[in-house]
Amino acid sequence: MTEQGKLVKLRAIEPEDLDLLYRIENDVRLWNVGTTNVPYSRYTLHDYVANSSGDIYTDRQVRLMIENMEGKVVGIADIVNFDPRHLRAEVSIVIEERYRRKGYAACALGQIADYGLAVLHLHQLYAIVDVANQASVELFAKMGYLATERLKDWLFDGKRYHDALLMHFFL
Repeated sequence: MTEQGKLVKLRAIEPEDLDLLYRIENDVRLWNVGTTNVPYSRYTLHDYVANSSGDIYTDRQVRLMIENMEGKVVGIADIVNFDPRHLRAEVSIVIEERYRRKGYAACALGQIADYGLAVLHLHQLYAIVDVANQASVELFAKMGYLATERLKDWLFDGKRYHDALLMHFFL
């Protein structure tokens, strides 16, 4: 494991993560970079945490909390749209604003790639990234993701459409 690999650890979501989950899922500034466009209630999120099997083969997704080495949760990583037949999955990551630009996201993406290869035997991971989100485009590119398609008017922020990049990482 590299020095960067020691910056964070990924772990399963726990009930005590509900406040952070609530903050991130209801942060309207993040809605234009993903598919969420409605607020989630605490009850809905609590129900998700309580009823998620934690089995990616059953749920076709897994949510992982990103902790730094001091034990502080710094963000969330999602592996979604898991396709065991075609051996691919979509990845997304959110680092809380105060913890950005410290290498946590890159480290988490590296660990997700290791998990995808060693445990899930994936052929590829992919991300859909708003072309205007330069920090995310640079992060995924730095981690070896290739921008393979430009998706015209793919994301809608409530006022206008944004192009997105389909970025692939082949394991």
